[in-house]
Amino acid sequence: MNKKDIDYFSQTLYEMYPDAKTELEYTNDFQLIIAVLMSAQTTDKQVNKVNKIFFKELTSPEAWVKMWVSEIKKYINTISFFNNKAVNIYKTCVILSEKKLETFDTLEKLTKLHWVWIKTAKVYLAVTQDAPYLAVDTHVHRVLTRTWIIKSKTPEETDKKAEKIFTTQNLRDLHHSLILFWRYHCMATRKPKCKTCPFLEKCSYKDKNI
Repeated sequence: MNKKDIDYFSQTLYEMYPDAKTELEYTNDFQLIIAVLMSAQTTDKQVNKVNKIFFKELTSPEAWVKMWVSEIKKYINTISFFNNKAVNIYKTCVILSEKKLETFDTLEKLTKLHWVWIKTAKVYLAVTQDAPYLAVDTHVHRVLTRTWIIKSKTPEETDKKAEKIFTTQNLRDLHHSLILFWRYHCMATRKPKCKTCPFLEKCSYKDKNI
């Protein structure tokens, strides 16, 4: 693997999804951080379905600091881990009602919010600031290790290696395009679209759908 291979991988995905962006629906940055928080172990489609109603009420953190956690649970009870998420949404609203979200402008600061981990923070900054971050979850890990790009055993290990081998522009290009690639092309549970994959020849996946 060399720089040319890495650039080819990044550029090819960017060309496949040139207008890639988050599929989460929101109207302001506050709603985005809440939506990303909710999306852990839940599809964006389900989060959007819930938030069509939830976000009519949750327009700002101040709107919920006087509400009980039980009220939040009623809105989000169809998504995974809704009990824990409701508690942490409430706690995050309390913090953001006292300190503006704009002040949480780094990974370190964002992870001080409840239920906001490194992956969540990277997604938020990549969307709002076009920051050069690649949010590595199990899906991104799967794609990068199926191909010839990275060899690792865990998403955490993949995350560390990705930061070393990808350039700033690679990371910007890959953040959204790679998400759409695993979501609609290199799927895990359904048959991946190997026949039309531009990386088929170098893919190490032993159960290729060909």
